[in-house]
Amino acid sequence: MTGGPGPLIAAPDVLRALASTEPSAEGARLLGEVRRSKRLLLLRAILDAAPGTESAEHWALLEEAERQDPAAVRDVLHYPATGVWAEETLRRLHAPGGRAPAPDLGHLGALAAAAALRAGISFKSVLRPVQGRLVLPTLGLLRPARPGPVTLTEGAWDPADPAALPLHALPGGHTALDDLDPYRATAGPPAQLRPARRLTPRGHRRWDAQWSAALTLLDRYDPARAGEAAGLLRSIVPLAGACRSTGATQPAAPGSVLVRVQSPPALAATLVHEIQHGKLAVLGDLLALHTADRTPRHWAPWRSDPRPFEGLLHGTYAHLALARYWQRAALYGARAAWAAHARYRAQVAAVLPALQESRQLTPAGREFTAAMAEAERAMDELPPPGGQYATARAALDRERRAWLAAHPQLAPVTPG
Repeated sequence: MTGGPGPLIAAPDVLRALASTEPSAEGARLLGEVRRSKRLLLLRAILDAAPGTESAEHWALLEEAERQDPAAVRDVLHYPATGVWAEETLRRLHAPGGRAPAPDLGHLGALAAAAALRAGISFKSVLRPVQGRLVLPTLGLLRPARPGPVTLTEGAWDPADPAALPLHALPGGHTALDDLDPYRATAGPPAQLRPARRLTPRGHRRWDAQWSAALTLLDRYDPARAGEAAGLLRSIVPLAGACRSTGATQPAAPGSVLVRVQSPPALAATLVHEIQHGKLAVLGDLLALHTADRTPRHWAPWRSDPRPFEGLLHGTYAHLALARYWQRAALYGARAAWAAHARYRAQVAAVLPALQESRQLTPAGREFTAAMAEAERAMDELPPPGGQYATARAALDRERRAWLAAHPQLAPVTPG
């Protein structure tokens, strides 16, 4: 692909803007460049690790499609599920012999064919369906009538064809409800993050309604975050109904969120929460904010189990955004929003000192957490009525003492 990645730098003002969780054009631009650079490096690494005539032909088709329609090819290559495939494939290519399943290099042909179809160029590509299905990323999948290889040419994709299952587009933008792509979730996710299988038309209509209503609430309470969601989220992956989790973000799939169908207010809050995880994961590909290991030793008021430093940082960042979102919803008049704001802000204020005082922060990490603390203090300008914040802090302190009593082997965390 043309336009390879160059050096990327997070200017101090951009880093502070990202740390505040508030949407900004400069922050979005930087994160987009990081995502694009990493994806191109992954694809280049796959080609270098798996040289061959077939891979070279697929890559040549991608380049030809890019000359005709760069935006279409960019969307296919930077689609969230493509990142899951790329990281999994590269991991398998570099695994010791016989210790990992064979890499799915044929998926590169599916990416090339999808790009060529979207670009509208003349081409001929022979692909091998998997379990009777041929995925075409960003388009959907085909169910060939006969087993064996399939020859695709221009015009091979027709959403009205009974053999085609189109990717479902959610209302109001470019976000897809992805219940088709085999790489929409990382391999072997825990049971609570199992993606749903193909939904029924009724299931799609339910998601359309909940999605539209959630975006309406976001736009009403916090228009900037509504715009951020519309700009950053390329796909929503529905979770299976039995999943306990309400949402999750995969570092390998920036621009995608795994979500369980919820009421519109809950879905709006989940999107705010998960978008922050995605932003921080992408920023971590550019900057090291800390040098801590993965040992779970920290109290996090939103979890019952000890958390590693990275998990504490991620959770604090996401809850900072939720505290600000619910404050704005409360000012608009949303029911019970002040209580939600007070709870989330109390949680953030309780753990920020532990983050800031850590000797494992890098200079960038110290600047980042300082800006987070500044954003938390700024909420003093519009406190909740009736002492709700003090009540939330007192309840949280009781929870903290109970947690420390249940985990005596861990060092206490002093609330801020």
